[in-house]
Amino acid sequence: MKNYGGRVQKSIFECEINENLYIEMKRKIEKILNPEFDSVRYYFLCERCRERIEISGVGVFTEKEDIIVV
Repeated sequence: MKNYGGRVQKSIFECEINENLYIEMKRKIEKILNPEFDSVRYYFLCERCRERIEISGVGVFTEKEDIIVV
């Protein structure tokens, strides 16, 4: 996940990537994932939701076009 986005908490990453990178990232994750013990959740934000992101404390939100935040 470090190659695709930034860590925002110990096991939470924000990835601002296009669809092709998302597919690549997900394939790599699924190769190392142990489905009996591990889980990864992907949350997609619509443009309206992205506009309403609020950050308290240390944090940065980057504006980019054609992205998926995971």
